[in-house]
Amino acid sequence: MTDATTAQGGETALSRLADLGTMLRRSDIALAVGMMAILVILILPLPPLLLDFSLAVSITFSVLILMTSLFIQAPLEFSAFPTVLLIATMLRLALNLASTRLILAHGHEGSAAAGHVIQAFGNFVMGGNFVIGIIVFTILVIVNFVVITKGSGRIAEVAARFHLDSMPGKQMAIDADLNAGLIDEKEARRRRKALEDESGFFGAMDGASKFVRGDAIAGLLVVMINVIGGMIIGIVQQGLSFADAAQDYTLLTVGDGLVTQIPALIVSTAAGLLVSKAGVSGAADKALLSQFSSYPKALGMSAAVMLVMALLPGIPMIPFLALGGGTGALAYIIDRRAKQAVAAEEKKVEIAKAAPAEEPIAAALKMDDLKIELGYALLPMVNGPDGSDRLTEQIKALRRSLATEMGFVMPAVRILDNVQLDANTYVIKVKEVEAGTGKVWHGQYMVMDPSGNQVTLPGTHTTEPTFGLPATWIDASLKEEASVKGLTVVDAPTVLATHLTELIKANMAELLSYGEVQKLIKELPKEQSELIKDIVPAQITISGIQRVLQILLAERVSIRDLSTILEGIADGLPSTRNATMLAEHVRARLARQLCAQHVTTTGTLPIIALTAKWEQAFAESIVGQGDDRSLAMQPSKLTEFINLVREKFEQAAREGEAPVLVTSPGIRPFVRGIVERFRAQTAVLAQSEIHPRVRLKTVGSI
Repeated sequence: MTDATTAQGGETALSRLADLGTMLRRSDIALAVGMMAILVILILPLPPLLLDFSLAVSITFSVLILMTSLFIQAPLEFSAFPTVLLIATMLRLALNLASTRLILAHGHEGSAAAGHVIQAFGNFVMGGNFVIGIIVFTILVIVNFVVITKGSGRIAEVAARFHLDSMPGKQMAIDADLNAGLIDEKEARRRRKALEDESGFFGAMDGASKFVRGDAIAGLLVVMINVIGGMIIGIVQQGLSFADAAQDYTLLTVGDGLVTQIPALIVSTAAGLLVSKAGVSGAADKALLSQFSSYPKALGMSAAVMLVMALLPGIPMIPFLALGGGTGALAYIIDRRAKQAVAAEEKKVEIAKAAPAEEPIAAALKMDDLKIELGYALLPMVNGPDGSDRLTEQIKALRRSLATEMGFVMPAVRILDNVQLDANTYVIKVKEVEAGTGKVWHGQYMVMDPSGNQVTLPGTHTTEPTFGLPATWIDASLKEEASVKGLTVVDAPTVLATHLTELIKANMAELLSYGEVQKLIKELPKEQSELIKDIVPAQITISGIQRVLQILLAERVSIRDLSTILEGIADGLPSTRNATMLAEHVRARLARQLCAQHVTTTGTLPIIALTAKWEQAFAESIVGQGDDRSLAMQPSKLTEFINLVREKFEQAAREGEAPVLVTSPGIRPFVRGIVERFRAQTAVLAQSEIHPRVRLKTVGSI
């Protein structure tokens, strides 16, 4: 039974030790125990051995604080510093009180009365002479209180004030970045948290600096109390002589002051490093070395000053020569390394420029919407010897003109040489497919007779590439003569730019991409944006709007009035989703614009009307219902209609007219589908597209 009881008691003790270990492993409980231990030291007397251990902990703790302050990258990494500063101050004051109790109670027993740490500091620093100890202690207090503590406190105060004042502006900057899409909500929360932590840290440091200042004052007062009180106790109570009392109590008191003031000085230095680190990134050693070594000229001037001082009479030469030589050598090494780094960087840039980066395979899939390939003789049109780039400037003007005229910005034109082409040949490609080609002679001029006859001037007879008219390339010396004869004179870049313009207008529907439509819609006024929300995507998609715009552009109808076009689409959506039918609704809305495109200088709109016979023929040839309607006319009738249209319009052209073909709204898309195959430039308008106020001029009928 006794053995059982003993075993049970052992198990209970082990379980209690295990519980104590678990409790101490918890940081919150360990901190609470430590704070309670400090409070116990303030109340209960401490044995000399335990006081020695506590003083060693205090010194180690202060050195740890200093090293942490040196190695952190940013002040916020040591955000617990104000709390640590309070704990360190409380620990030193508690140890001060414990050592005071031992000095006053046992100081008459000798220099080891308050422990061996205080004795060692007293003997080592003072050398047995308490006057030297008092002077050293006073200097330490002045350095700590007047220099370090006061400076770091002022820095903390100013930093806290400026951080609090700048908080609203920094918060607005974070909100602006979030609204602009530069950062996401998670990053915005992180920045706000960092801003709040930074402001709280510097505010806490402003108050915590007062701990260090109070600690220095308290240490000075404790020393005075210990010296005076110890001498009174030694002389009056212990019967010591004045000299012995002064020797023992002063030695112990100054040793105690040094033991507590040295950790206080270390912690004060750490606080100064921390608050003065606000504008320095990285560890203190790297930041200081990088900034000092960034200016080798400053090191060189410092070396020169030290070498000059070494030559002054009465000055010891060796220290200044050694320091001057070392500083000069360091300046030379840093300057040489900086030049080598710059040279290496320049070499890397040159190598990168010289060796073109390998183009990724995916780049081969990219297509150019518009491309001009030139023969080698035409390259001066792009970048001539005199620095001129006439063709490039004309293309820029063309893009601006088409944006104003047609309502969207055409894609950029890529210009490159092609050695496989003839010297004076060019090729214009749309989406990598050849759309047109021609020959021009750089430095010469193309002349054409307005009447369409061949020019008699000497030169290279050819055909104008855009409209197929007879033309002749002449030398620059004949330009004035051609102008005098009333001939049309055009230079080579203008010929190419004119050809490009017509090809773009003919293929404009293909060049209107989905992305361009999205961009046009985003740039609409706010009022029209509400209309987009009503119809997209509930009734029509962006692709559907793109298709309607492409149908309009295919007939060279400007889409600049996008607001009216969208209103027309919204008006037609309840009855149809077919893009062609929606385009007809839009055309009725654009009646004024359509008529204005074809009104002559006399203010009239020349028209050729479709007779009732052909109206009925087309109406009867339409098969299907709704969006599935199509034209099923006999080939013989189609041929007859084509011949009549060609004849009437050629006759009108001979009379100097450029009329439009007018039909009923129901058959207009089908008539246009036939006419565009042989006369793409001929406009076909429905009767509903004729504005009521336009003056009509009937040129003929079919």
